Amino acid sequence: MDAAKKPASTYSGGMKRRLDLAMTLVGSPRIIFLDEPTTGLDPRSRHNMWGIIRGLVSGGVTVFLTTQYLEEADELADRIAVLNDGKIVAEGTAEELKRLVPGGHVRLRFTDPTAYQSAADALREVTRDDHALSLSIPSDGSQRELRSILDWLDAAGIEADELTVHTPDLDDVFFALTGGGNIPDQPRKDAR
Repeated sequence: MDAAKKPASTYSGGMKRRLDLAMTLVGSPRIIFLDEPTTGLDPRSRHNMWGIIRGLVSGGVTVFLTTQYLEEADELADRIAVLNDGKIVAEGTAEELKRLVPGGHVRLRFTDPTAYQSAADALREVTRDDHALSLSIPSDGSQRELRSILDWLDAAGIEADELTVHTPDLDDVFFALTGGGNIPDQPRKDAR
């Protein structure tokens, strides 16, 4: 391998991260600590590193991961602790933490202005976007709630062109729990 003959200082970010991990694994540890393992990596190298970490975990290694990339925590962690000013403000699985934060909604998009107006007039607790002809309905995204919305649309003879489910992500959780301001992309209630 050509890289073996080069000084480590000339390695790419991905190669340096793999070298860090290889040095960590010398001696087959049962517990490892990884601090920001994918910082500065391109998407392919990040994906490869995630695969390596998953392989370690499935092989019985306990991994303590610190990261500011909450997508990475969502992807890799069985349990997550959210820190604020050096103190744990919440802990649990990604799904448990996401349920702590309001803001989930179903978005209905229409191409027919008449169907949009009919749905907007009939539905309560919606956020309207008259420019995009879309409605946001607060929802936890459960199958029961989706079925209820679809049944209501069918009974009213209204056809939406697109239905998407939006749930809070770990960034939303972090902002909500650490006082980082409003939750991004959370719909505001229509004042009717």
